[in-house]
Amino acid sequence: MPDPTAPTPEKSSHTPENGNVNWRDFSLLSPSGHARLWITAIVGLTVDLWSKHWAFNELQGNKVIVSNLLQFRCSLNPGALFGFGHGMASVFIAASVLALLFVLYLFTYTPRERWSMHIGLGMILAGALGNLYDRAFVEADAVWGPSTMGWRSWFGDEVYLTGKLVREDQQRWYFADWPDGTGRERPVQKHRKRYLKPSPVVRDFIKIDTAWLPRGYQLWKWIFNAADALLVTGVALLLVNFWRDRKHQRAARTDAASEGQEAAP
Repeated sequence: MPDPTAPTPEKSSHTPENGNVNWRDFSLLSPSGHARLWITAIVGLTVDLWSKHWAFNELQGNKVIVSNLLQFRCSLNPGALFGFGHGMASVFIAASVLALLFVLYLFTYTPRERWSMHIGLGMILAGALGNLYDRAFVEADAVWGPSTMGWRSWFGDEVYLTGKLVREDQQRWYFADWPDGTGRERPVQKHRKRYLKPSPVVRDFIKIDTAWLPRGYQLWKWIFNAADALLVTGVALLLVNFWRDRKHQRAARTDAASEGQEAAP
């Protein structure tokens, strides 16, 4: 007969028999775990903010990095993912703060030896902080007006154009490149339903170019930044870890079931 005092497969190896958490087994009290988390977060955040500053202050026009694959192209995003959510910066800031708290919660209960989780969480922390900084402290001149999409009007007006307002006349506003107003001017027709109001923006500049595909098909048409890349990579690392944990739990349940069948009379 199986030993009735043996722990069940579902019970964590880091949880004692009395059900109390042994904090020494988790990352909260692990100096090496904290080092991996915070060094990754600080380096990632530094790279993100520096690269944004460089792109919008030094980059002149588009810069091809790898022909037909990667280029730098400055773009201001007044929304969030895929440009959605114009004028909802306060909502995204609150969501970012909650996400940061959740990252710290996950880190607290991560096994202290799980270095890939520490690095992944550090990447997510850096990416969230990088875009949070932009939404909280970076603004550009913008033309606002009613949305041309019916469902979009539920969330208020949207941004038609962002940049640096350099001049205006009775018929048009004239925008140039943000933040210094250089580059080609872009006119925007004035309209009674359109108005000027600064908009929080996220600075993007990395463009994946796949125009070499049939009919110029773009695998990823959106422009992003280092923070977005850190977020995606960090989430991928977490998913790999969760998948491995799930696989090990299934294997443990299978082994326990096999042992039970062998011990049965």
